[in-house]
Amino acid sequence: MGLGFFLSIIVGGLAGWIATTYMKANTGIIANVILGIVGAVVMNVILGMLGIYAERSFLPQLIVGALGAAGLIAAYRRLSA
Repeated sequence: MGLGFFLSIIVGGLAGWIATTYMKANTGIIANVILGIVGAVVMNVILGMLGIYAERSFLPQLIVGALGAAGLIAAYRRLSA
């Protein structure tokens, strides 16, 4: 059972906000949601390749999304520098 559409957006927004706060990135709410959702997808794929599967509930996906979003911010900074 997954999070559902609306809860995924909420978790994505929170994960993006956590990542942008930690990484001191200046983004808006839409960018936070996108970063959180894309970060969660990317990090879940990477973890899946390693044989690690995060539970499809609020807290594990929030953590995975925040880590993934922080990774995306770091990768963007590295590529744009």
